Amino acid sequence: TPKFIYDQLEEYVIGQEKAKKILSVAVYNHYKRVWSNKHSDEKTELQKANILMYGPSGSGKTHLAQTLAKILDVPFAIVDATSITEAGYVGEDVENILLRLIQAADYDISKAEHGIIYIDEIDKITRKSPNPSITRDVSGEGVQQALLKIIEGCLANVPPQGGRKHPHQEFMQIKTDDILFMVGGAFEGMDELLMKRVHKDNYSLGFKQTTNHHDGNQSVIDSVRHQLNPDDLMEFGFITEFVGRLPVLVTLDELTKDDLVRILTEPKNAFVEQYQALFRMEEVKLNFSEGALLATAEKAIEQKTGARGLRTILESTLMEVMFELPSMSGITHCDVEAEAIIGNAPVKLSNGGSEIIELATLEKRSA
Repeated sequence: TPKFIYDQLEEYVIGQEKAKKILSVAVYNHYKRVWSNKHSDEKTELQKANILMYGPSGSGKTHLAQTLAKILDVPFAIVDATSITEAGYVGEDVENILLRLIQAADYDISKAEHGIIYIDEIDKITRKSPNPSITRDVSGEGVQQALLKIIEGCLANVPPQGGRKHPHQEFMQIKTDDILFMVGGAFEGMDELLMKRVHKDNYSLGFKQTTNHHDGNQSVIDSVRHQLNPDDLMEFGFITEFVGRLPVLVTLDELTKDDLVRILTEPKNAFVEQYQALFRMEEVKLNFSEGALLATAEKAIEQKTGARGLRTILESTLMEVMFELPSMSGITHCDVEAEAIIGNAPVKLSNGGSEIIELATLEKRSA
């Protein structure tokens, strides 16, 4: 049920409540449609509802798609839209996307035919010019046209080795009718486009750069993002037919500092939990202070990396310790304070009571 899918997402994904609800319903309806078309006497043919996710970098688009595939136990493939080109140009053929899904399904075609494909950076394949010209648009409209067929549903011939079609290659045939396509992107410039449309009267230059947390207008931007509609996507550079194949629009909000702190500690396989497990293997208890967690979240916001930057920050803070620790003896505790995250103080190691050694963070050493 949608509720079951939502509850499962809750365990792995922090924040984005509205997005999780929309996705739960969309995915439930997709697989209900697949079942209905095969087993039901229902006369109404249900059309496929592929999904477009719009949200800032690091807001969890890829993570949501991956988690849905994991919950549903279906094959999953990710592809970067910027690597796809029209047939006949150097780059990746659309069929190669399907090959990745087939590989994820261990070459079980029937399993792959019910999988999920996530195409990232979809905003990078918009039409480069508002007027279609004689000049070929290798990575823009042409790619949208190439993707149209497989997204809508067709019988595709996939070369087993990937790459360009070769006359002597045996082809694998796969029906794409029941594959769920999810696409996502940060859509740089869309905020401004939406502001102009939604706040025609009071739109001003002051709104243009209000896209960070420290700005009072963040809530305005978040609410405007949720008003995304198909016309906005066409104005952004997508062709009408492509937008028509993506009826489910999901908007993700920029993650707040509180969201990022929760991401560090709360979900299943949280980053802090993973590092604590690594340190337990060395028989060392790893502890992060509340201040360290806040400093990590603040740093990710400052670097505009969102959730994906959190692990990098922890990794660089703990790198020296992880290098030295296996060669040391008697260490039982490792404490990380805010100053260590910022790079102004070392991570503290102790034998349970008296402090015996201090190691500089990676940043401190390299400064």
